[in-house]
Amino acid sequence: MAAASLLYPRVRQADGARIYDRVTRGRQQREIVPLSTLTQELGGGALWPEVGDWAAVTADLLQLIRDRDCDALSLGLSDIARALVCSGPPSEVRAYDPATGRCQAYGPAERRDVLVEVGKQLAWAEAGCPLWPGDALLTPTNAEEAG
Repeated sequence: MAAASLLYPRVRQADGARIYDRVTRGRQQREIVPLSTLTQELGGGALWPEVGDWAAVTADLLQLIRDRDCDALSLGLSDIARALVCSGPPSEVRAYDPATGRCQAYGPAERRDVLVEVGKQLAWAEAGCPLWPGDALLTPTNAEEAG
């Protein structure tokens, strides 16, 4: 979904605005930022209380999607890809293959590959127009970077 959806009035505020600020400040425009990346940046989650209640904000965003009050892209990720995106950037995911009796390790390089693929899916989905974040959004605190 578009980061600006965090500024929707039905999203818990000021938590949504503070998370939006964390997602956008100092990042490349159109950069894909998984929640797990923010968690890692926030001391493994220890600093989330200073930013906002991510669980409540996520629940509000999911309700916006269900109500079709913003656009969201369904990714259909494989189990390994989903685990990599849900893990922080330096994490490693291990998968056991019962057919071979071996474990396969997936790490930061594979996570980056997944995010590149997500970026391609997003570009394809947005070929006609960008994801719609919703209407009547609040003004971001870092308005100069909101682009």
